[in-house]
Amino acid sequence: MTRFEIRDVDFSDPIHAQAIVDLIDAYASDPVGGGEPLPAEVRSRLVPGLQAHPSARVWLAFDDEVPVGIAVCFFGFSTFRAQPLLNVHDLAVLPAMRGKGAGRALLREAERHAREGGCCKLTLEVQEDNARARGLYESFGFSDFQIGDSGPTRFLSKPIPPP
Repeated sequence: MTRFEIRDVDFSDPIHAQAIVDLIDAYASDPVGGGEPLPAEVRSRLVPGLQAHPSARVWLAFDDEVPVGIAVCFFGFSTFRAQPLLNVHDLAVLPAMRGKGAGRALLREAERHAREGGCCKLTLEVQEDNARARGLYESFGFSDFQIGDSGPTRFLSKPIPPP
């Protein structure tokens, strides 16, 4: 298994900024990400938007000096625990590097950061049919969320079109 170096993103570093765009674009272009590359306007807004977001945390996985994976996370708040939480919004690894440990290394960094930040949990969403990602997440300790005997919680989304 390859050993990866996980680095905090430096938004002012052009290599890091390009890696963010390239890795998220590769994820979006993959069938599990929708199979469509990011539109040019999204590519141009991505790094400034992440940099401006007050709770964003981004890490890159490097194999030697090549960025091969990314974790984009955001702090949230658990009202049931009255503590912060860290949501793994995107975890993406280049297809040729999957299964070599980059995703696990990025999750370890997110968990370390969450512990240091006093978080009560890590959260994420994953497509039901993404067996490879589900296997990684389950082996890392993630499971379906439920309260009492109510059954698993579903993640829902409602798009808001531009004005």
